[in-house]
Amino acid sequence: MGVIEELVRLSQDFIRLYNRDYERYFLKENRLDNRFSIIVGQRGVGKTTVIIQHLLASYRNDPFTNKALYIQADHFLLGKRSLYEIAEEFHHLGGELICLDEIHKYPDWAAHLKSINDTFPKLRIIASGSSALEIHRGSHDLSRRAVVYRMYGMSFREFIEMTQEVSLRSFKLDDILKNHQRISHDVIGALEKKNKKILALFREYLEYGYYPYFREYKNKKLFHITLEQNVHTTLESDLIAIYPSLSGSSVKKIKKLLSIIAASVPFTPDLKSLKTSLDVGDERTLKTYLKYLEDAGIIMTVSKSGRGLRELEKPEKIYLNNPNLIHAIVGHVPAETGNIRETFFLAMTHAQHKVTTHAKGDFFVDAKYVFEVGGKNKSPNQIKEAKNAYLAVDNVEIGLNNRIPLWLFGFLY
Repeated sequence: MGVIEELVRLSQDFIRLYNRDYERYFLKENRLDNRFSIIVGQRGVGKTTVIIQHLLASYRNDPFTNKALYIQADHFLLGKRSLYEIAEEFHHLGGELICLDEIHKYPDWAAHLKSINDTFPKLRIIASGSSALEIHRGSHDLSRRAVVYRMYGMSFREFIEMTQEVSLRSFKLDDILKNHQRISHDVIGALEKKNKKILALFREYLEYGYYPYFREYKNKKLFHITLEQNVHTTLESDLIAIYPSLSGSSVKKIKKLLSIIAASVPFTPDLKSLKTSLDVGDERTLKTYLKYLEDAGIIMTVSKSGRGLRELEKPEKIYLNNPNLIHAIVGHVPAETGNIRETFFLAMTHAQHKVTTHAKGDFFVDAKYVFEVGGKNKSPNQIKEAKNAYLAVDNVEIGLNNRIPLWLFGFLY
């Protein structure tokens, strides 16, 4: 059996293995009909599933189609032939769609993708990779050839849909601000038919609902262990695959930086102190390490200007990427409740909006709306003089006026 035949059989096995019934927001908003698409996102957010679902939808849900090929970029079979050679043979056999999962694990991936795209104009390409993937790498800049999509973990709305088998729509931020009482009432009513309570489901989501693979683990502790292991794999394997110049010493310093951040999130960085703690010689290197952590989907940074770390400026606050990571890395203690609330709000809003800090509140969204995040007894005094100011409050089912239930921001996508 030739290599391409082995890969076709393996592709069919993977398609049947990784297909799932629930369709995420990502495929509903992004049909991936471009000739060359790249999906980036952190480990575990569901990139493989959406690739398989799109492949099947494109070919009448036939896992045995010979028109599409799914390949894991680090599979040992690829060692027998180059990625370009495989694409060439598949194309000559009548192939139309080639899907390359975790492409950052393949040596010199950008050059191969560029050559495949330029040589076979009738072959569609979908590739996925780490959220830290360098699309603009050197002479193989793919930004002008590929449409790049960023994928996030599950929203609270998606978690409810997946676990309760109900259909719930998402809402724009402006709609939530204007009509949060009506929206909350409708969601709660839909869940009452299932004999479920919104706040109980919200607690579950914060603990383990951001990553769709949580369903594979009945034991929450085991899920958190695998989640922590994914963080280590990202730092020890994915980053090195993307940035080969990173030394073992640098990776150790990045891991230590993460442990310092995790110990006191939301973390307000003191670059001078961090340089001493990590034995880093200059601030630029330290800011680069922070950028690696942010690009890899492990932390979120909030700046004053909103330009983020891409221009290597000092962030005002640093959070872990989502509440599940807090439970996995830090654990849940009463002192973390405020951190979990703010992290949830930021994770849900920053996916589609620009979020910065604000002098009178916790967050400033799209340079227009001020938000203070807290518990149900949170006082509005801090934001009473700010324009377009709102409280995102936990432990309430339905809000009033500018007091909006925190859970409802999980319906932004």
